[in-house]
Amino acid sequence: MGWEIHLHIIAAVSWIGGSVFMFVLGISLRDKADQKAVYPRIGPIFGYFELGVLFILLITGTLLISNNGLINVLFTDVHNQVIDSLRKKLWMVLILTVMTVVHTVIAFKTNGKERTPLQNFFSRGVSMLIFLLNFLVLHYAIVIRDII
Repeated sequence: MGWEIHLHIIAAVSWIGGSVFMFVLGISLRDKADQKAVYPRIGPIFGYFELGVLFILLITGTLLISNNGLINVLFTDVHNQVIDSLRKKLWMVLILTVMTVVHTVIAFKTNGKERTPLQNFFSRGVSMLIFLLNFLVLHYAIVIRDII
């Protein structure tokens, strides 16, 4: 394993750590005035950071799969604990990526503006799902690493 695994782990720690930070921030900032003061300032910075980290995760993950000869096996009938766990992880990563795009579009479109109830529902709901799904992806990463 080369540089890809190290960069992948650093990016994963950044992605999940950022998610936890924003979750704690969201819980602790109950006052609407505080939210309006904080989110428009840190939201875009965090959003760009997370998009960059997600891009790094997708690139390094693809390289890790390819360099370890797993790309061809993923699309076969082969079943074992590593391949099945990797498939589950990749499905969750796909869902996470789509949810991140939805959340980012809403967040950037409404930054500093009042959100509609539907935008609020999707933004907060997707944010919570991303937060929770991160830990499932981490679980499968640990399972795969444990086996290898």
